[in-house]
Amino acid sequence: MAGFVGYYRVSTQAQGRSGLGLDAQRKAVAGYIDSVGGELVAEYQEVESGGKAERPKLQAALRYCRAKRAMLVIAKLDRLARNVHFISQLMESGVEFIAADMPTANKLTIHIIAAMAEYEKDIISQRTKASLSAARIRGVRLGNPNVGSMSEKGVAANKRQADEFALKTMTAINALRASGIKTYSRLATALEASGIRTQRGGQWSATGVSNVIHRADKLSAAASKKSIT
Repeated sequence: MAGFVGYYRVSTQAQGRSGLGLDAQRKAVAGYIDSVGGELVAEYQEVESGGKAERPKLQAALRYCRAKRAMLVIAKLDRLARNVHFISQLMESGVEFIAADMPTANKLTIHIIAAMAEYEKDIISQRTKASLSAARIRGVRLGNPNVGSMSEKGVAANKRQADEFALKTMTAINALRASGIKTYSRLATALEASGIRTQRGGQWSATGVSNVIHRADKLSAAASKKSIT
């Protein structure tokens, strides 16, 4: 019987935002272990900020996993971190780990998803600041619903941003597809679980995933046609 080590991370702020508390994490981890006929041999609980890479309880869990040749199990991918460097360190630790919400995801998939989540986290504030600044330049009164029509330049900029977002997001979507996640609804769930947000910072839906894929396909087809001509 395979041995598994449960790792749970909670903080007052993060727990309130995600709605995924300690009890829910334990239930998710236990459910996965039961589904594969494994045994929970140890548990480690961390109270940390998601942005901090130094986590003594996680390091202790990894040492235990190496010593006992056990697998680390977390309830949700974003319980670890939306940080590529941290995920890379975890992969290089020599410990096998799995997220109960995405058990089919392999190490490459998780690395790509983490990269996308970090990218989204970094550009959301930049996009917001740029949009507000552009609106002020155009004389838009922020908070006023009667802002008028958008200029042609603004429309072109929005289209360019949507195209760039679609192409970048396809990296994560293709990785999820390779791991066995195929339908739009399951892809939406996986993107949501990984911490990747939509272009507007909202939640994913099957329709949203479909729109991104279709936009990326059109861009690829246009690029191929252009290269031929």
